[in-house]
Formats: sequence, structure tokens, C-alpha cells
Amino acid sequence: MGEVKAAFALVATCGALVAGPVMAKSELVPEGARYVAMGSSFAAGPGVGPVTPDTPIRCGRGTLNYPNLLAAKLKLELVDATCSGATTEHVLGPWKEVPPQIDSVNAATRLVTITIGGNDIAFVGNIFAAACETMAAPEPRCQPWRAVSEQEWRADEERMRKIVREVRSRAPDARIVLVDYITVLPPKGQCAEVRIAAERMAYSRSAAKRLAKMTARVARDEGAEVLKFSRLSQGHAPCSTQPWSNGLSAQSGDGIPVHPNKAGHRAAADALARMLAR
Repeated sequence: MGEVKAAFALVATCGALVAGPVMAKSELVPEGARYVAMGSSFAAGPGVGPVTPDTPIRCGRGTLNYPNLLAAKLKLELVDATCSGATTEHVLGPWKEVPPQIDSVNAATRLVTITIGGNDIAFVGNIFAAACETMAAPEPRCQPWRAVSEQEWRADEERMRKIVREVRSRAPDARIVLVDYITVLPPKGQCAEVRIAAERMAYSRSAAKRLAKMTARVARDEGAEVLKFSRLSQGHAPCSTQPWSNGLSAQSGDGIPVHPNKAGHRAAADALARMLAR
């Protein structure tokens, strides 16, 4: 389990007169438009290319993350507000020295992508906790498995809704796309790259599905768009022939454990470019 230990050095979301949500916009995003990317490490891309200069160290914004790749493809002006470890609260409010991600959105913004919600319900944290449980001598930075309450799930969803509403308020002409979390677990059975107990694997798969459904529901109800990246990446989990995400170890320069690798970020950028062309 040496690779699991190494992972912790890299990884430390009523009546007819009441107006419904604004319908999702589908206008093409023009070249040169302001594009704001928000979210956690699954969007920030720590370990995917060099860290973006003059950005908060804790955020780990890789220069080859999907926001950078998408901005280059569509010739957009990127404002990358993503930050590794961020929760929905850190999108809406400050996180120590990091300002609220939402503050990057203004009236000139024409595109916003959001990947958030997983840290609120300990999605990746619990996968690492499960790996720690298999160690003969747990790593000092191991954290215990955390049971997530229904109240936490509900609060996560409500803050996701608040984020979309706040973006719409600040940038009424923007397309808003929620990008759900890439698949980081094998679709069935066990996997040498993610060695955790079967019951922990089953729970984490269930949490991943619930997070994806919640993201899609928020997008539908709040008039945003959704890229179901979890579905697109199902055949590219760790232990597949062409993985888009890493297991409990990662090659240097190709992302960090239990996160998208370079291929995963390229796939997300390609899928978003196709979506935005419609």
C-alpha cells in the first residue's frame, strides 16, 4: 500500500403566479467571451500540467485542466476560480485567503462551468478512508470513514441550487453548465487500482450515482445545462484499458490519485466543446 501512502501527500459540494426557473440558454458562446470555471479539484486539475502561475498554492490549478483546454479550443477569456478541496460553501463564500469563487462571475460573463458537491459529502475522502482501513499500519494522515447524513445531502443540494441562482443573477446572459464528477470507481467488482473493502466500494458507488443524479436534478430545476461526465467516463474507470481517472496511485505529471488524469481532462473539454457548439 505504499502508493496509497504517497497519495496522501497529494490529496489533503406554489401557485401558478410563482415564476419557474429560467430556461437553459443554448446560444453559441462567442470567441473572446469571458468564461468562468468554478469547482473543486476535479475541475482544478492538480497534477495535470504545471500549477498555474500566481494562483493560490492550495488550489492546485493545473494548466492542462479542462477549463484551460476548453478555453483554448473555443478561444475564450478564462477566469479559473477552481480550487482543490473546495465545497459548495467555498463557491459562495471565502476560504481563508481564497475569495468566494462566485465573485469571479460578472455581467460580462458568457459561460460558467461548475463541478462541485463531492467534498460536501466526503466522496473522495471516504474512498481514501476505506483504503486506510486495509493498511496494516495506517498512515498518520489517514482519516476515519465518515457517515454522511441525509441533512448533509440536502444542504449540499440546496447550496448547489443557490450557486446556479446566484450565477444567473450576476450573469443573465451566461450559459451555465454543471459538469458532474468523472467515474473514479470500476462499474462492478473489485479493482487492483482501488483496493478497498467490497462494502465500502458498494457505498462509494452508490454515493457517486446519487451525486450525479443530484447534479442533473439541480440543472434541470434551475434552468442550467448538465454534462453527464460520469456517464461518458463509465468505460474509462481505473483498471480499464484506457482510464480517464487514477486509482490510488498516479504517475507524476498525470493528475493525483482518485482524480481525473490528463486524458480525463481532455475528454471533458472535448465533450463540453461539442455541447456548446449546439
